[in-house]
Amino acid sequence: MSNHLLEIKGVHSGYGDVKVLHDINLYVEEGEILSVVGANGAGKTTLMRTISGQLPVTAGEILLHGTPVQHLPAHKIAAEGIIQVPEGRRLFPYMTVHENLLIGSTMKHVRADRQKNLEYIYNLLPRLKERETQMANTLSGGEQQMLAIGRALMENPKILMLDEPSLGLSPLLVGTVFDLIKTISAAGTTVLLVEQNVKQALKISQRTYVLENGVVAMEGPSSELIDDPYVKKAFLGL
Repeated sequence: MSNHLLEIKGVHSGYGDVKVLHDINLYVEEGEILSVVGANGAGKTTLMRTISGQLPVTAGEILLHGTPVQHLPAHKIAAEGIIQVPEGRRLFPYMTVHENLLIGSTMKHVRADRQKNLEYIYNLLPRLKERETQMANTLSGGEQQMLAIGRALMENPKILMLDEPSLGLSPLLVGTVFDLIKTISAAGTTVLLVEQNVKQALKISQRTYVLENGVVAMEGPSSELIDDPYVKKAFLGL
């Protein structure tokens, strides 16, 4: 029986005949921020989409609390508490901030917590409260990212999976988003962070896996990888 919250064992996955992930092994502990970093095309988004059930696992298994979930459809995986904030945010542009948040609480088991979660998110992100009645497409990039994270939090995630949350944001907003991730983690939510901004990801996470060409090239405590000569050269430009 696995005592990890999430465990990925020998997973292969891809798009039809195109194999992207090869024998991926990784685990996520309850309460940690785990980061997965790598260059463009390393397989990071494919990994996220495979965990959340959008892509089929062709070999291996994905365990949540020791129970295999890789055969479940995406909506059932979400109902189990694996919630993804996709790259590019994917909001409903012609719905208000409030409506976008409510969409995050449509699953049966989270409806009862809707009001409590809304209050928590508006306290956490007062900017969203100010913009409550605005259409999502009128928000700035940073506000849209916060709304996408807020919508995911409405689903009471056991694991919040963030795919490139800093993509396309100004340096100032990147800092804001990473501070937000730390706050969410401190409140007790487990975070799986996929990020091209390797330096920031290593700074806020406890452990890191480095993906290269669809395989795990390195893994270890983030504080050690940040000083690793290869990581410095390949990803930090040092």
